[in-house]
Amino acid sequence: MFKLGLSVLSLSALVSVVVAQQPVWAQCGDIGWTGGTTCVAGTTCTVLNDYYSQCIQGTVSTTPSQPTTTTSIITTTTSTGGSTPTGTNQPNFWFSFGDSYTQTGFTTDGAAPSVGNPLGNPPYPGYTAVGGTNWIDLNTVTYNKSLILTYNYAYGGATIDATLVQPYEPTVLSLTDQVNEFLTTVASKPANASWTSDNALFSFWIGINDIGNSYYLSGSRDAFSDTLLDAYFALVQKVVSAGGRNFLFINVPPVDRSPLMLAQGASAQAAEKTVITGFNSKLATRVSNFKSQNSGVQTWLWDSNVAFTAILNNPTANGFVDATSYGNTGDFWGNNYHPSSAAHTIFAGQIGQLLGNTVW
Repeated sequence: MFKLGLSVLSLSALVSVVVAQQPVWAQCGDIGWTGGTTCVAGTTCTVLNDYYSQCIQGTVSTTPSQPTTTTSIITTTTSTGGSTPTGTNQPNFWFSFGDSYTQTGFTTDGAAPSVGNPLGNPPYPGYTAVGGTNWIDLNTVTYNKSLILTYNYAYGGATIDATLVQPYEPTVLSLTDQVNEFLTTVASKPANASWTSDNALFSFWIGINDIGNSYYLSGSRDAFSDTLLDAYFALVQKVVSAGGRNFLFINVPPVDRSPLMLAQGASAQAAEKTVITGFNSKLATRVSNFKSQNSGVQTWLWDSNVAFTAILNNPTANGFVDATSYGNTGDFWGNNYHPSSAAHTIFAGQIGQLLGNTVW
């Protein structure tokens, strides 16, 4: 049986951790970086672009100009398994699927992820919904435990399947399209992406637009959530058939509390919240069933709804001005529907702790 264990602490209750030397493959500097700037012996802090310097194996350890600071994170722990680290000198792979909460603008016809360019195209941090780093950026280069090459198929505006819920534009790549991109490109494990069942993680953060574009329609929203999840897990099963064994699932956050929805009125917010709650409950059950029905599969579920709610209920204790402002320094919301880079930093820290002793 899938068990959901949650431990959410306010930022004020956490102990700050002094940043020490960065390990091999970790980030070590550049614009917006507030972590460690010195690499362990045998590695060099190499400037790769304005937003990313990385500790790459070499002969000299260098220190960029950024000052060393202390950092804190809050954690939400939800786990149904885990892999054993395979070492830090070989690349591990992350295949990411989702919508604008995850997008970085990756395309399959651009540069592939590689040592020194872990997200491939566009260069780190890519094109995110709020113009800065997002969680997948940070889990690739900051909260990582190894060299990670991330293929981020997420596409802004994505729904699970456009035939079920139409995205805002017909050119948007749905989750169905994204998984098919994976299956027709690197699922075959080409030389530049020689992933294995052990060293690859597959993550899915989807459902926000499915609910946002349909919660107000007639008919049973509960039944429709089952229809959406049927399509969702049929795609996940295709990834299993291709060799995927490690899966991170993320549920739908309380976008009913976003500034966009606050402008819609109380009845709209309540209706969307009800659909989100039902969808998330069903997702947890699906994750449990998926794991039990597929031998050798490991799963993690990060409860974004709980994480967002904890911050929105007490924003100042978590370093934010309030729960509703957006677009400025100190705001939780980067715009009227997407969390800020500062919020994504908290989320990435939680996800890093959730993955625990794995290679990612």
